[in-house]
Amino acid sequence: MSQTIKRKGRSVRRAAAARGTARKVDKARRSTGSVLDLAMRWSPFTEEQLHRIFLAIILGAAAALAWLVASFAGVPALANRQLAIFAADAGFEVQRVEVRGVERMNELKVYERVLGQRDRAMPLVDIDTLRRDLLSLSWVSDARVSRQLPDTLVVDIVEREPHAVLQKPGRLVLIDRTGHELEPVSAANAKGMLRVSGPGAARQMESLARLLDAAPALRPQVSAAEWVGNRRWNLTFRTDQVLALPQGEKQSASALVAFARLDGVNRLLGGKVATFDMRAPDRIYMRIPGRAQEELKAAQAAKE
Repeated sequence: MSQTIKRKGRSVRRAAAARGTARKVDKARRSTGSVLDLAMRWSPFTEEQLHRIFLAIILGAAAALAWLVASFAGVPALANRQLAIFAADAGFEVQRVEVRGVERMNELKVYERVLGQRDRAMPLVDIDTLRRDLLSLSWVSDARVSRQLPDTLVVDIVEREPHAVLQKPGRLVLIDRTGHELEPVSAANAKGMLRVSGPGAARQMESLARLLDAAPALRPQVSAAEWVGNRRWNLTFRTDQVLALPQGEKQSASALVAFARLDGVNRLLGGKVATFDMRAPDRIYMRIPGRAQEELKAAQAAKE
C-alpha cells in the first residue's frame, strides 16, 4: 500500500523573514530611484545629453588607449616623418641661414654648426639641440634659434665681452669678466688690456672686479693683476709701480681705498717708489730702487 508524504509548509518565522527582506529590497529600490531622480532634476543636462557625455568619455578613453598602443608600435614617428616629407615638398625646407648679433667672434663657426640643417624639412629641425650646440662655442653667452617660414633659420647670438688677457705659459688668452676663456690673442692685440696672471687667476676674476670697483679712480690706472699664492693680489699700475695687497677680500679692498686716498694727497703714482707693500695692517712699506746704495754711500762718506 503506497503512501504520500506531504512536505510541511513554511514556518511562520521563515515567512515573516522573507516578507521583511522583500520590504527592504523594495525600500532600497525606491530610495535609489528617488536619489537618481533628484540628481537628474538638479543636473543642467538632459538624460540624452548625459548619455552623449558618457559616450564621449568612453570613446576618449578608447582613443587614448589606441594612441598609447600606436606609440609603442612607432606609428606617430612614421606619421611625423611623412608630415615632414609633405612639408618639404610644399617648400617648407631649410634653404637659408641668417645669423645675427655676431661682432667679435668668427661667424663661420656659427654657420658650421647650423649649415648641417640645410635641405632639411622644417619640422625635422631640432631647435633645442641646435641651440645647445651653439652654446658650446666659447664666444657664445646665449643663443636663440627660430624658424622663419617657409625656408629660413634665424640664429640670434649673444656674445661674451672680452674683459682681460690671461697670461699662460707661452701664450695669451682673451677672457670675459667671469674668467671664461674666449680665444688666444697676440701680444699686439692684447696691448692696453688688463693682464691677469697667476695659478687660478681666471677663477678669481669676479673678486678682482669687486676689488677694483672699490677704488674707481685707480681702476683705469691698473695694467696688470697677479694672483699670488692662491690668496691675494699684486696690482701693477701703468707707471710700472706695484702694490702688494693683503689677503682677504675685505682687507684688500680697504687697503686699496686707503692707497687711493694717499695717492690723492701725496701723488704716489708716478713718483720714485717702485713697490708699495700694504700687507701689514695699518702700515705701508715703500721700496725705492737704489735707495739702499745711496744710504750706504752716504754712511761711508760720513765716516771719511
